[in-house]
Amino acid sequence: MNQIQRITSASNPLIRLTSAVVHIHRRAAKEGLFTVEGLRLAEMAAVSDWKIRCAFLTENAMAGERAQALLRILAARRAPVALIPETMFSNLSETESQQGILLLMERGKNMSLRELVRQRNDVDPPLYIVLDRVQDPGNVGTILRTADAAGASGVILLRGSADVYSGKVVRATMGALFHVPFAEGIAVMELMDFVRSERVTLCAAACDDGACMHYAADLRQPLVIVFGNEANGVSEELLSASEHIYIPMCGSAESLNVSAAVAAVLYEAMRQRFYTEGV
Repeated sequence: MNQIQRITSASNPLIRLTSAVVHIHRRAAKEGLFTVEGLRLAEMAAVSDWKIRCAFLTENAMAGERAQALLRILAARRAPVALIPETMFSNLSETESQQGILLLMERGKNMSLRELVRQRNDVDPPLYIVLDRVQDPGNVGTILRTADAAGASGVILLRGSADVYSGKVVRATMGALFHVPFAEGIAVMELMDFVRSERVTLCAAACDDGACMHYAADLRQPLVIVFGNEANGVSEELLSASEHIYIPMCGSAESLNVSAAVAAVLYEAMRQRFYTEGV
């Protein structure tokens, strides 16, 4: 097993770097780093091909069997491991229920839409989810998790959406971050060029007179489906270029949460693509 380094000083360069990554968004982006906190997320990160800069554990965290198994995986990957005091860990943690395990990781390469096509998990015909300025980290993380579970080709985050690497998004993905292909910071014109070159149908979630109920829409064709900002929906620029689909509702709620809407549409697409025989 790797030699475990013991760090007790808050002025240690690695601790100072990790603290900056946790607390200063611009520094995290500049360094190309982010953090993963908690045992389950650390386990999923450790068995992925994402690069780990360093793992931090407390004495209490190391006592568990799963933590020992995690350390063996980290050793096999030659990832540095540091043992730090509980008080120091608290300064690095973003959660209330701290488990004493945190990984400092390198961000993935910022993929272009062309690269996203090559990483699309062999989904055929392709089905991409687009987030148009979806800003709530919990929503973005949950959508990535749902896209992974429902077999989407990938997720495209337009400019103005929440940072995929923020702690809240990472935790909400429950590890899907390491598996579902995504591209972020994409401009609307880039998306439109992508739709034309890939010859996919552009749809948008919108409730208007011309919209088609998602049960009746053909979700088996090559698709890009846009879901909009929590307060304002899909932009007019994208609405004017899209076919519209809506999710029927029986109650008096004005609309669904965007992550719930994505789940409803993705699972209807899954049903149409894989579970219609004999129905």
